[in-house]
Amino acid sequence: MDPLDLAVAAAQAAGKLLRSHFGSPLNVDAMETHDIKLELDVQTQTLITQMILDHFHDHAIYGEEGLAGNQSSPNQWILDPIDGTVNFFYGIPHFCISIAMREHGQLQVGVIYDPIRDEMWQVRKGGPPLLNGKPIAASKRTAVSDSILSVGFSKTKTTIDSGLPLFADLVYRARKCRMMGSAALDMAYVASGRLDAYIEQSVSLWDVAAGILLVEAAGGSVKMEPRSDMPDKFSVVATNGVLQL
Repeated sequence: MDPLDLAVAAAQAAGKLLRSHFGSPLNVDAMETHDIKLELDVQTQTLITQMILDHFHDHAIYGEEGLAGNQSSPNQWILDPIDGTVNFFYGIPHFCISIAMREHGQLQVGVIYDPIRDEMWQVRKGGPPLLNGKPIAASKRTAVSDSILSVGFSKTKTTIDSGLPLFADLVYRARKCRMMGSAALDMAYVASGRLDAYIEQSVSLWDVAAGILLVEAAGGSVKMEPRSDMPDKFSVVATNGVLQL
């Protein structure tokens, strides 16, 4: 099966599972200061993992809810089964499934699916980025004063403290600043021209892998820097490619 077709099918299956539980009582595995871990996160990643490994037995899975498959494989799937878990838990219909696949470290396919709005973003390396089958492109706005920006603060005192001055600066300069609660959807919105930039102090690769491919294919740019103080965490600035921040 084609990897992109498989990613789309897995995202749709995961989305069906999430829709069936949205607005219902949920089993909580951990209630943290600025985050929530649900049993459904694990169930959803397990569903996606099984679908992938059924077709690609020797591939690696790297997901928010753990590893699976052959971790020495050059083919790695990067999963976030529910990006926006806190939104999901509180009944806010803004969350998604994010699935990417890379080969020898190079992203090859990316899918982001919003199951509530039934919006499916997909892209193949070298191909056009699509939303529900139609081509998308990043915005052309160059001035911050004309732009809508999303700024995330992540989950620690360090990232909140570093993000607040940035937000205080941008909220006065931009048309509007938003805090949406789903990094992957923020990236998809930048690729679609709905947002002009997304900035966050600390994200994991599974939050943004599919979005990187989408934003760049849509004409935008993504800058990621590993955080020296947080293993496997990155700061990210995704823009339409022309905005002067």
